Amino acid sequence: MRDPGDIYELTAEAASVPEGLNLVAGLTGFADAGGAVAQFTEYLLGNLTHTMIASFDADVLLDYRARRPIIYFDRDHLTGYQPPMLRLYLAHDEIGQPFLLLSGFEPDFRWEQFTAAVLEIDRRFRVAATTWVHAIPMPVPHTRPIGVTVSGTRSDLIESMSVWRPHTQVPSNVLHLVELRLHESGAAVAGFVLLVPHYLADTEFPAAALSALESTSAATGLIFPTDQLREQNREFINRIDEQVRENPELAKLVGTLEERYDTYMEGSSVRSPLTDEDGELPSADETAAELENFLAARRSRDDGTVA
Repeated sequence: MRDPGDIYELTAEAASVPEGLNLVAGLTGFADAGGAVAQFTEYLLGNLTHTMIASFDADVLLDYRARRPIIYFDRDHLTGYQPPMLRLYLAHDEIGQPFLLLSGFEPDFRWEQFTAAVLEIDRRFRVAATTWVHAIPMPVPHTRPIGVTVSGTRSDLIESMSVWRPHTQVPSNVLHLVELRLHESGAAVAGFVLLVPHYLADTEFPAAALSALESTSAATGLIFPTDQLREQNREFINRIDEQVRENPELAKLVGTLEERYDTYMEGSSVRSPLTDEDGELPSADETAAELENFLAARRSRDDGTVA
């Protein structure tokens, strides 16, 4: 295996990082339903004090042709190139508790080398536990709390928080591999999969970011400021509810999802809140028209136009 130290570089500030901190991770790339991870990491970096202690080599890890960086064209010249970043920070929560935050793009290449680098960082700073989040679209209603599936070594979190425990195969995120290797090494790790309403998967759903913050708090004891996000979520939900009231088909869809969710949470024999009585997921054909109308109406409303 290639030397994991070849793909990242520690800053001078890394020497003063205390041992035994929690590592929190969220990487964007393959899937991020409701913009959960992007909002989560942007909110932490925008509201907490932080110092970069390591940076990863984007030229080695990223496929630029698949995820092209942004550059600005200003009338007659180019300016403001935004290079992709994958960095490790020392951050402090709302009451000053320090923790490590890994955020940025999910690597396209060298997953094993990147995973070995994260485990090397874990050992270097004697990380107490690693917590990471990602989000997937599921047929659940926005009118109920966002559920989570918990994996890893934290049986307390799995028992108290994991609402859906499937036996299945899924396309992996690089942090799945990190979790697997940490688990194999005997390190403490918890992964939270946020189950985001599928009809809101392509929006920035503030409740998804709130769920990521709350899940991380439950795993680490860290305290995060959430007032701004909660206000954004109230406004967002009000707009959705208005759309639902104006669209009978969408209202019927949401009502059906609510019934399935409530039946499952009451402990019925239904296998999960995501399936119908026959154990099948709703088809795309059954919901496509309602979802298209909903999203088109929401975009028109946000643009100030009439749908």
